[in-house]
Amino acid sequence: MGANRERLTRGDGLGVPHRWVWLNQVHGATVLTVRGLPDLGWVPPDADAAVTAGSGVALAVLTADCAPIAIADEVAIGVIHAGWHGLLAGVVPAAVAALRAIGRGPVRAAIGPCIRPPHYEFGRADLDRLVARFGPALEGRTLAGTPALDLAAGVRAAFAECDVTDVDDTGLCTADDPDRFFSFRRDGVTGRQAVVVVKP
Repeated sequence: MGANRERLTRGDGLGVPHRWVWLNQVHGATVLTVRGLPDLGWVPPDADAAVTAGSGVALAVLTADCAPIAIADEVAIGVIHAGWHGLLAGVVPAAVAALRAIGRGPVRAAIGPCIRPPHYEFGRADLDRLVARFGPALEGRTLAGTPALDLAAGVRAAFAECDVTDVDDTGLCTADDPDRFFSFRRDGVTGRQAVVVVKP
């Protein structure tokens, strides 16, 4: 992963990876508000989202089936790591509220590659909890016809509750494309892909 991070910084001018804002992701709803670049001894905090209005601050989340999300308004940016636990915990509205606290104007969002219903068989009890919370759009079917979770639909529902309607979704499935994406559900042991956002 170190070599991949270095390659990304050389290609996109994001600065050295140890000065990016990394998070110790715990599938919760804590949001970190970042005021400036981390120092050399900075330890990633337990959080699943980060926001900043600072120029040149790179925010990153890692995923291998969960939804990586970028958010922005006129002056601030943010990243969100949203799995089903974080979705239930409220990470999406927490991140939107944190962005609005330091930003200005309408919030826009983009959902990156994540696991999709055809490959995301899901236990009935937990699926019922999510459907009860966010609506029937979250219930899907796998290729085998078993109950599945539509994680991206859950993210969109959470944004709608925050009055965020400008939500772009790549529609890409991590489990469906082994040549491009890591997937824990597909492989069991895997790497991670990073979503990195930075305000110029």
